[in-house]
Amino acid sequence: MADLLFRRLALIGVGLIGSSIARLCRLRDDITSEIVATARTAATRKTIARLGLADRVCDTPAETVAGADCVFLCTPVGTYGDIAAAIAPALARDAILTDVGSTKQSVIRDVGPLLPEGVHFVPGHPIAGTEQSGPESGFAELFQGRYAILTPTPGTDELAVERVAEFWRRAGSTVEIMEPAHHDRVMAIVSHLPHLIAFTICGTADDLQHQSMRDVLRFAASGFRDFTRIAASDPVMWRDVFLNNREALLEMTQRFIEDMTAMARAVRWGEAEYIVDKIERGRRIRRNLIAIRQA
Repeated sequence: MADLLFRRLALIGVGLIGSSIARLCRLRDDITSEIVATARTAATRKTIARLGLADRVCDTPAETVAGADCVFLCTPVGTYGDIAAAIAPALARDAILTDVGSTKQSVIRDVGPLLPEGVHFVPGHPIAGTEQSGPESGFAELFQGRYAILTPTPGTDELAVERVAEFWRRAGSTVEIMEPAHHDRVMAIVSHLPHLIAFTICGTADDLQHQSMRDVLRFAASGFRDFTRIAASDPVMWRDVFLNNREALLEMTQRFIEDMTAMARAVRWGEAEYIVDKIERGRRIRRNLIAIRQA
């Protein structure tokens, strides 16, 4: 059996990602010997206990991290600053603090300055998820065949980075090290902008007159259904993602608006060659995703 990675692993937030981490740790015997968890509401904490996702469920983040050698932040990124301030005095020396948030510059900005000396901060982002949320939505296989991106700042303890990387490898993920600003720009186009578009197009449909909206729902083709799946994602999480990756998201949104305007102009003026080129480029991207098994 491989060496145990962590003696005690603490989870702050047990939604889709947090509960999937907990289930993974339950499934494998080489990650941790104890899981301690907390959540914002008493109802969620009761659900965590009922599902057996943790050995102990605590009422506060500070109580949860006490004595843990690894702590995962699995809440919306907008909460990280307050949580970091609350847990900082309770973090053990040499503990590793990591996260699963979809923005990285904001996480480093909000968390890093609050941590005491001797705590190793390794920001992370598993590129995995569904539109579901809550502790009952997770599954241990969520991370298999996916990427996990780590964005440590210069000077971060290399052993701490390797231990977090090894956690994700044992989860079935491929680990990439990336500069935080580059991560945020990449996520803006591959994740954040598509969600922004999905929420917007569903809002547009919802604003239609009653009969039109009924027909939209009755005759929804696969394209619109795909948008509704994305738009079913957690609103608080995505609000925080949009606001905390504001600059990169606005840059990609402006690029998209310009390209969308050009496409609309081509449709208006019958520029068939331009339209076909755009469609072919989309088909090529899809083929490439399939080739690298990320489809």
